[in-house]
Amino acid sequence: MTIRLKLASALLALSASCAMASDYPSRPITVIVPYGAGGPTDTVARIISQALSEQLGERLVIENVAAAGGTVGSARVARSDKDGYTLLFNHIGMATAPFFYPNAPAHPVKDFDPIGQVADVPMSLIGRQGLGADDGAKLIALAKQKGKEISIAHAGPGTASFLCSSLLQHATGMRPTEVSYNRGFAPAQVDLIAGRVDLICDQTTTTTNAINSGGAKAYAVTTKKRLETLPNVPTMNEIGVKDFELAIWHGFYAPKGTPKPIIDKLSAALEKALRSKLVADRFAELGAVPVSAEDATPAGLAKKLQSEMDRWGPVIQASQKPQSN
Repeated sequence: MTIRLKLASALLALSASCAMASDYPSRPITVIVPYGAGGPTDTVARIISQALSEQLGERLVIENVAAAGGTVGSARVARSDKDGYTLLFNHIGMATAPFFYPNAPAHPVKDFDPIGQVADVPMSLIGRQGLGADDGAKLIALAKQKGKEISIAHAGPGTASFLCSSLLQHATGMRPTEVSYNRGFAPAQVDLIAGRVDLICDQTTTTTNAINSGGAKAYAVTTKKRLETLPNVPTMNEIGVKDFELAIWHGFYAPKGTPKPIIDKLSAALEKALRSKLVADRFAELGAVPVSAEDATPAGLAKKLQSEMDRWGPVIQASQKPQSN
């Protein structure tokens, strides 16, 4: 092919992409959340998707595909058409999944185009009422004493709750019985309130209501400072678990090769949605913190994803036996 033909082909492709973006979106957009309905990531996804739909003028329809630490839903998006009508909403599990599931069918960098970050959400350690520990320090001592008699729920390898549980065990030496809710984590909180499991370490987007209603006892949050939304809950450092800090970040992704004009339109709409009153009010209620305008971009999310893979890869490989799909 001559240089002239190559140039013409490139210009034609660019023209087609621009034309597609100018009409985009012309129908509803499917957002795959690779975790269960009613869980913390699903909650954040629904809030931001509502605000994003107002910016784009089209509905964003949430579809939950919960299995294998989020890798099944992620792979479905990676295989979908590169037209901006199927997006992925994922959390820190996007960075940790390759180390828990080395044979996963989709890779977070090679198979996706980042759109932008959305929010950081703290984690909180909660327990069932009547567990027998008045505070976090006593809880850790009790858990170490009772060992497998204490249970902790999580949503399976690669998920935020699993990561928090694993880090907590590594930091404290407690070895509870792990109860996995692979098809969705909302039932875990129901079971905790009912007394069927003892502990959960999960995002404040779903634990705050249980704490405030008295359905669960809060032992600690995973931030350096106490949260404004939960001012009476101490930090991990305060209960004696030193240097334990974990916030769960979230972001939107499109299949690799999605036209740049579409990515740019989505990113611009996302930045505006994050500044909306709807998002500000709902996120504040749940302890979620919207990211800066700089981070709500493809470059911002790409940087975050790579840095988190670099951070957590060695930690996971050192403390966990990798799982296989």
